Amino acid sequence: MKKFRLLFLLVFMSTTAMAEVVRSINVAGNRRMDAESVRLMADTNVGANLDSADLNQIAKRLQATGLFSSVSVNLERGALNIEVAEAPVVNMVTIEGNSRISADDLRREIRLRERSAFDESVIGADVQRMLTVYQRQGFFGTRIEPKRIDIEGGRVNVVYEVTEGHPTRMRRISFTGNEKFSSRTLRGEILSREYSWWNFMASFDTYDEDRILFDQHLLRQFYLRNGFIDFQVRSADGVFSPDRRYFAVTFDIHEGNQYRFGTMSIDNPFPDVDDKELRRLIRMRPGEVYNIDNVEATITALRGAVAEHGYAFINVDVIPTKNEEARTIDLEFRIQHTNRIYINRVSILGNVRTFDSVIEQLMVIRPGDPFNRQDIETARQRLMRTRYFRSVDMVPTRIADSNLMNLDVRVEEQPTGELSGGVGWSNINGFMLDAGIVESNFMGRGQIVQLRGTFAQYQTQAQFSFTEPFLFGRALSGGFDVNYTKFNYSSLGSLGYDRESYMVAGRMGWRLTDNWTQNVRLSATFDQNLDIHSTAGQWQAVNLFTLGTNFQYHNLTTDFSQQTHDGFIANIGMSYTGFGSTETFMRYDASLVGLYKFFDNRWQLRSEIAAGLLHPLQSDEYISRMYRYFLGGENLRGFAVAGVGSRWPFGNYATGGLWRIHGTTQMNFPVFIPDQYQVRGFVFTDYGILGRPPKKDRTFPAQLVGGTCPPSFPNCENLVDEDVRVSYGVGVFWNTPMGPINFSWAWPLVSKEYDREQRFLLSFARQF
Repeated sequence: MKKFRLLFLLVFMSTTAMAEVVRSINVAGNRRMDAESVRLMADTNVGANLDSADLNQIAKRLQATGLFSSVSVNLERGALNIEVAEAPVVNMVTIEGNSRISADDLRREIRLRERSAFDESVIGADVQRMLTVYQRQGFFGTRIEPKRIDIEGGRVNVVYEVTEGHPTRMRRISFTGNEKFSSRTLRGEILSREYSWWNFMASFDTYDEDRILFDQHLLRQFYLRNGFIDFQVRSADGVFSPDRRYFAVTFDIHEGNQYRFGTMSIDNPFPDVDDKELRRLIRMRPGEVYNIDNVEATITALRGAVAEHGYAFINVDVIPTKNEEARTIDLEFRIQHTNRIYINRVSILGNVRTFDSVIEQLMVIRPGDPFNRQDIETARQRLMRTRYFRSVDMVPTRIADSNLMNLDVRVEEQPTGELSGGVGWSNINGFMLDAGIVESNFMGRGQIVQLRGTFAQYQTQAQFSFTEPFLFGRALSGGFDVNYTKFNYSSLGSLGYDRESYMVAGRMGWRLTDNWTQNVRLSATFDQNLDIHSTAGQWQAVNLFTLGTNFQYHNLTTDFSQQTHDGFIANIGMSYTGFGSTETFMRYDASLVGLYKFFDNRWQLRSEIAAGLLHPLQSDEYISRMYRYFLGGENLRGFAVAGVGSRWPFGNYATGGLWRIHGTTQMNFPVFIPDQYQVRGFVFTDYGILGRPPKKDRTFPAQLVGGTCPPSFPNCENLVDEDVRVSYGVGVFWNTPMGPINFSWAWPLVSKEYDREQRFLLSFARQF
């Protein structure tokens, strides 16, 4: 016991001996900063009892301020000596060597500021943040070296020297574990794209970790739209090529089984809201393939219907019940009261280029609206679908002791311009080259600007268009088009005319319902026409001023794995050409397309009928051939372009008609080639009727044949008819990586002896 007491006494005496009372505090080495400020930062006073640990803490506190390059602290005979070496002051911060990313964008990541103390740790963090910016653009080989340049007066200049490497492109995007959908189909559903030399200005072919995460979300949404509720992305691994210029990403996925909707019920707590009214709003039926979009649409419809009865503050929760054996999902839509919470403020953060007003119009969430997480998630998805942003985060914050919520919308922008080009061939235009540039968020205003040119054997075209999606701040699109087209059809089969056309048009469009849209268009066309069928045989000037409107109905459900559809598409249009035009007439057009898929959605029946009518406003009004209807080629296979209908007997040129009805019925079916190659066979029958031309073109002038009508045409009559033509045939459709190729062989079933026939049709076109 005595030994223990002795040991304790020795330890106490040694500790006491190491501690010492501070009688004075001395500061040395300070040049710009006064000594009292150093004492305050040391956070100690005269009379304090300090040991070695306390001295170490004082040194750490001073070093942590970032104002000193070195600090030394010791206690000798009651005098606390603090010796410092002040860090130099930053005079100027510059960035050199950057070209791929602007200096302004990089400066936003720099925390080192002019007139602040030089701090190595801050510089290191700045370098890492700038490297992250480069990596998000795909430049993983970039190096940034900070350099310090000492100048007089204890100041330094800091230069970040950037050596930009080659962009790391995604050479290959592949999938493992996918059995129901081909890798090509899945690549079409994600945002990232494989690098191709012809698409050198595409903005989604560089590797970006955030985009890969969003791609996983898009894949899950795609599978949920097609009934695969157990879908998972196990991993999204990537590897660099040895030179680190290319990146290969592999999505390892688990598809699971496909489920269909089972029974559906609604838990309605409001006695004054009719259950039958709510059940009619359910967008799906038992037995249909599960589709998350239909579930979300039902939730929105239920909330809207209940709100109309005065219950604005509700939630609709979906309670799913999975039936493993039947592979069905039973759904209960549970409507619940919620506390009245309103949005107090919406703050948009991170947008440097895109205007706040564009984001607000896309979100359709305003201060004062009821707070609803479903609406917020819908708004986030709408913003992401624009592809203006690499990421969008919606961060709500409750205001204490209130029923108000602030909402922060944090976005990260990405490039929205793209340059494209292509090659192709068609019966009507021959071999063609195509190039264009599109900017979908022009000047950050959400506007779409497009410039495109086509150079072909029989046609040359240049087009510029501009679209404002929110005209006057409303859900109303508006825009204008400027178009130049030159047709060299005088040597093309039955057409026999040349045309050079300049057109300018303005347009507006809006949505009438979920399925119906309408647009209005006003155009002015200035043409120079040469019709070799005309007696004049000279170029003639024609000015056309047209006002028209079009209604479209669109209601399709799609099996993306087979690219087959169910539903209808309808178009109804009418236009008036006048207002001082060279020619005055009304034009009416309508079409209806019906689609039906069956046999595991691998077969599809497609039927289409279209009609058009040109109506002169005066009985003797003449409508030039260029503006009439023609039949043949792709709208009536088995016959050449403009190969049927009334004709001029000399040269066999088509006169065209003032009305037209044509249609097709086609059966698409799988062939022995695996589905992932997207090759389909088809059989079809086409039919059509072309009306007569104006009276003036039902005869030809006698002087064209020497002043006297020939015996075979005693009244100088053209070959005039409005009889039915019918054809049938077979074909193969191949959706190649370079674009769709369509081969078809057709045989006329009902025809005239003077019709121009064409058995084989090949069309190849690509917009990439």
